Amino acid sequence: MDHSRVPEPGAGWPLHGRDEELARLTRALTEERCKGLVVFGQAGVGKSRLAEEILAVAERSGFRTGRAVASTAAGTVPLGAIAHLLPTGVDLSDPVRGFAAVADALRGVSGDGSRGGSDERRSGSGSAARGGPGSSGPRSRPRPGRDRRAPTAVFVDDIHLLDATSAMLLRQLMDAGVITLIATIRTGEEPNEAVEALTSGEAIHHAELGVFDLRRTEGLLEKVLGGPVGSTTVRDLHEVSGGNVLFLRELVRGALENGALTSDGEVWEARTETWEEGTGAAPATRTGTHTAAQRTAPWTTLRLSELIRVKVDAVAGPGRDALELLACCGALPLAALETAAPQHVLTDLERDGLIRFGTDGRRTRVSLAHPLYEEVLRNAVPALRHRAIQLEQAARIEEFGARRRGDALRIATWRLDATGKADPALLLRAAHLAHYAHDHPRTLTFLNALPESHHDAGTRLVQGEAYFLTGSWDLADAVLAQAGETARDEAERIAITVTRTTNLLVSNAPLDEILEVNEAARTAASFEPVRELLLVNEGFIRLASGQPVAGLKLLELLEPEAYQALDRRMWLCAAAVRTLALVLVGRVGDAVEWAERAHAAHVLTDEESRPAHPAVQQGTMVLALAEGGRLAEAAALGESVSSELARHSPLLRIFPALLNARTQWLAGHPATARRMYAELAALARRERQAKLLRIALSGLAACAAVLGDPEAAGNALTELDSMAGGSPGYLSVGEERLGEAWLSASGGHRSKARKVLLEAAEAARSTGHITSEGLLLTDVARLGGAADVAARLAEIAQRCDGALASVRARLAAALAAGEPEQLMEASEELEALGAHLPAAEAAAAAARVWLRRGERRRATAASVRSGTVAETHCEGARTPLLETVGAAASLTDREREIADLAAAGEQSKEIAAELALSVRTVDNHLQKAYAKLGIATRRELAARLGHLGQAGPGRTA
Repeated sequence: MDHSRVPEPGAGWPLHGRDEELARLTRALTEERCKGLVVFGQAGVGKSRLAEEILAVAERSGFRTGRAVASTAAGTVPLGAIAHLLPTGVDLSDPVRGFAAVADALRGVSGDGSRGGSDERRSGSGSAARGGPGSSGPRSRPRPGRDRRAPTAVFVDDIHLLDATSAMLLRQLMDAGVITLIATIRTGEEPNEAVEALTSGEAIHHAELGVFDLRRTEGLLEKVLGGPVGSTTVRDLHEVSGGNVLFLRELVRGALENGALTSDGEVWEARTETWEEGTGAAPATRTGTHTAAQRTAPWTTLRLSELIRVKVDAVAGPGRDALELLACCGALPLAALETAAPQHVLTDLERDGLIRFGTDGRRTRVSLAHPLYEEVLRNAVPALRHRAIQLEQAARIEEFGARRRGDALRIATWRLDATGKADPALLLRAAHLAHYAHDHPRTLTFLNALPESHHDAGTRLVQGEAYFLTGSWDLADAVLAQAGETARDEAERIAITVTRTTNLLVSNAPLDEILEVNEAARTAASFEPVRELLLVNEGFIRLASGQPVAGLKLLELLEPEAYQALDRRMWLCAAAVRTLALVLVGRVGDAVEWAERAHAAHVLTDEESRPAHPAVQQGTMVLALAEGGRLAEAAALGESVSSELARHSPLLRIFPALLNARTQWLAGHPATARRMYAELAALARRERQAKLLRIALSGLAACAAVLGDPEAAGNALTELDSMAGGSPGYLSVGEERLGEAWLSASGGHRSKARKVLLEAAEAARSTGHITSEGLLLTDVARLGGAADVAARLAEIAQRCDGALASVRARLAAALAAGEPEQLMEASEELEALGAHLPAAEAAAAAARVWLRRGERRRATAASVRSGTVAETHCEGARTPLLETVGAAASLTDREREIADLAAAGEQSKEIAAELALSVRTVDNHLQKAYAKLGIATRRELAARLGHLGQAGPGRTA
């Protein structure tokens, strides 16, 4: 990986996210009354970077410039920080003559009153006097009441460290109109009186910078790395950096150098494993917990560690004791900290940005202010002291009765980490708490430390589920098989069977093997309700294997409340799946109602009985809302679900990620969908989810093709072709061929694209995936085959109660009939649903018809509507229907198809073979196209049509 694209720390990163502050301060720079600009903020938030940018703007505007950096060392010497800005030999013991000499030097005036170059160099500016030859910008007009020579801007970094003599001199120069001060001050510092006077007053403009929020962090990362960054990676980097730009820069640098941050050509992703891959075991850390700092240990750099160490090493005595206590034990109640440090010490630590206070119910909790402080402090604590701190805190909580819910979790963590062992009853309680919190690596840490004699079917079930959710499928199956042999009752047998068959599904085991495990449990069941519940589980298995009709028939058994009472975990798992099944067979309204009911039941379920986070139920709702034509609502919900599940098992995140990407594709937002499909592909590779990877690669290829990037589309399809065969299963039979179709279409091969889509739609129809069939047939209509699919889309609209299906049918009918009024109505309906790209295409098609009829005014109106929708929402999409507006609008469908192929470099003989026409017919159509477009060659044809390009490497369109 070439890391040269990322600036070295000394080079600085691009200024980002400070546009408002930059604009306000640079406007103030040229105001008559402005004497100075001061930027406040914590260390590392980008104060100096913003001030440097302001200084650069001043220089381009004609200011002479100078720089100085205040420091503790320089502050011990009068004028030490700004000595290089003063003329040689100046005598400040004579205030009048000394001040005049300094003022002349800063103005660039020599001792005899002429302009001088030596003082210019002395000022710190790297160029000749501003406004002369070589100037980087126009000189500003001298301000009334000021010296009419070029103004001077002086930048002093960390001005709170400036000595009093320097501060007094600078203030005099400001008041005399000789300089405009640009300064930075670290929040929380107490400057001396002279510096305070220097930076206060109505003529001094202030700006305070805070840390970056998640959105700004994402924008900066994309600018620095030169491409999209995965949402999970953005969240991790934001959390660990705390929004501090300096920390973020070092984390990115460390991750690149260690190979933890890589790009697959589509999206940047960071590796943040918290357990050893393939074992499911938690790593041997000193605390046994998995904090943000530990998740990103491979990202840190020596420089970053030193920056933090300097800050924390400045604290000694009780304050240091408090910091080490938090580093070893994590967040603690305020009462626990007060035994290590008095209140005024803790107040000082908070003021210095080292700790922060929060609330936990009615108790005040204290934590380190930054995740990275924990790593540096923890590594500096001697092992014996670390052990003593943890055992002391464990004993303290036990002395108070360990009554709070999380106490067992903390005590077990500290005792296990300090001594390698803990009371079995404590380990069991901690394991269940971690399990309920969906902290699967820590669940395994506790259960793997549990003596064998204390394991039973219940502990093996929890252990097996944790192995499953951390991707250790073979270990999960072995543990669950062992649990099944010792199941104590029917409810336990159901739970074990459901978890084991789900694990087998995810690990890509053969369908027959999965059904065999389920059937064996059904046979062993002693009464009918249990056997029926395992039939419901078979419905889930069949749905996940691409059989929605058969699956839904069995999932309908979920209705009786008796089953919910028998095994609520099983009921909740199957409830999420039933939502999907209802959507896939076209019962969209029922799916929305069922998803709402299932989510309400999940939220009300006792936390200990939940199989997963309640957001899982909302994840399946995303599909129902999208197919119901509520695309904006679906997208918003999908983003919320992804955020909720961001810290849970990747397996819980992967399915909502697919639904989010698909929603954006339906909405006609190909750039957003491309990024989401790229993230899904990266996640599917890591989690070894071949079925979902096939869908992700196809979606990625389709988006890239629509965006005019056939090379990226071809690369995605090449990877897809290299994968072993097999049905993609899950929710989108047939949709795995979208990429192939749209790449063909982007190269002008619309007949081939339609053939691919028709074959895919037939596959979807044969398995009952009616919503997938509708999506695929709609794309056939969009690519010139409306007459072939309009009738079937009308049938689907009759069977599918989602609003999207009915509008698609009307769009296809209007395209087939060539009725512009109907096309405009469809365009408005599609836009109202949030399907922006089809809406723009429908208006473009209407414009084309009106243009051919000679109704230019109506054609222009439709064309404007199409362009407005496309430019506002469609992110640069390029499709055949959109390109019918303009010069090529008068071509017939056949003329346009042949012209596209010719523009792509196809010879007449090849075009004739592909379209089953004679060469003579092809040439006749080409001549008609030439005549309509006023051209004579294929080169001109390619230029006029704005051809999308050839297929990518390894593919032929």
